[in-house]
Parts: sequence; structure tokens; C-alpha cells
Amino acid sequence: MEASIDVLIEKPLATSLSEADELIRMAGKSGRIAQVGHLERFNPAVRATLPLITRPMFFEVHRLSVFSPRSLDVDVVLDLMIHDLDVVLSFVNSEVKEIRAVGLPILSGKVDIANVRMEFQSGCVANFTASRVSTERVRKLRFFQPKQYVSIDYGRQDVLVFGIGEAGGTPSVNPQINVTKPPVTAEEPLQAEIKSFLNAVRERSRPVVSLEDGRRALAIALDILTAIHEHGDRLRLDRMQR
Repeated sequence: MEASIDVLIEKPLATSLSEADELIRMAGKSGRIAQVGHLERFNPAVRATLPLITRPMFFEVHRLSVFSPRSLDVDVVLDLMIHDLDVVLSFVNSEVKEIRAVGLPILSGKVDIANVRMEFQSGCVANFTASRVSTERVRKLRFFQPKQYVSIDYGRQDVLVFGIGEAGGTPSVNPQINVTKPPVTAEEPLQAEIKSFLNAVRERSRPVVSLEDGRRALAIALDILTAIHEHGDRLRLDRMQR
């Protein structure tokens, strides 16, 4: 940025909030376009869901992966869960009120599996589970809002909407509930991310995932790690692992 170059920064934005703030300051001072690589924001299923959002009140999110020696220098929260934190934060227009979290190191020296319960000021609650020691690969996000249940499969890139009286919907097991499948334009998320970044560069416009967005996701992820470590201290997990 000091060399007048626009940048696309891999997630997480930084290792600390002070570093993130410095990047934001530098981008503003230099007039550079800077985008954070939160890839799932460009998943066609996520994009197709945005027009459906009214008042989400409960989220259930699972991101499970088989073990890999990749990225073992960071906790699973910063490696995997941060994708879903960013998506949910973009869906919910409210500040986080409370975080409860538990996590365990299983096959590495870092947290490999974590579960988080997050409550927003709006009353919305989100449960997140992230694991890199699973026997299967799962990437799903589900949420409930008045008269609707929406299910996103990141991997299949599709969305299902269960609702009461949905126009044009297909009756489900319960005849009062119809199922609709919003149209999704298939696209490789990484390609969509790069195209979006280049468009922001050409137009000198705010990126879809700004540095401020990246900082917000990082701040929540760091708060989750603090909650996990505090929970571990209460259980004296360090002694149990010796």
C-alpha cells in the first residue's frame, strides 16, 4: 500500500487488532483499495440468501474437516470458524452481546475443535461448531427467522427455504410448510472473489469485504479464543494433558 498498490489480504486480516487498525489507517492514508479474503462471502449460495434475510433469530453452523497438517500454526477458530463468523456477522445487523465457548486440542498443540454460543444485542443467537478432526467434510449454515427456515450448503452451493405459504413452493411432509429453492448462479467462489476485487480496484469503490469487515470478524474470533482459554483454565485442561 505504501508503494501505491491495491491489495487482497488473506483471512484472517491480521494476528492482532492493533495490526488490523494499522492496515486500516494505512489504506486510508494511501488511498488504496484493500479487500479481505473471506471466501464464503462469494459463495453463490450465500449471495442468493442475502435477499431472503428479514430478521434472523437463530443460527446453527457446522464446518467440519478431516485432519490435515496444513495450518496447524493457528487455532481452528482462525483457520475455519472465522469463515462462518464473517458470514453470520454480515447477515445480522447487531452487535455481539455475549460469547460462550469451549475448545480442545486433539491432534495438535492448538485448538482443533470448538463450539461457540453467541448472543447478539437483537436477541439473535448463533451456535458455531468447527472441527478439523472430523471423519467427514461438512459445511452448512442454517437459520430461522419469522415464518421461515433457511438452509445453506456451502459445498453444494444451494439454498433451501422452508416456509409457511411460500408462493410456488413444493409441499413438504407437513402440507402447511412449503419448500422453495431460490435460483443460484453457479460460480467458483475464488474466481468471484478476485473478480469482485478487480472491479473495486477499477471503480475505486468499497470492496464487498472491507478491512473493517475483516477486523470485526478477527475481533470476534479473538474474543472466542479468550473465552476458550478461560474455560480451559477453569477445567484445568493443561494439567489433564500432561
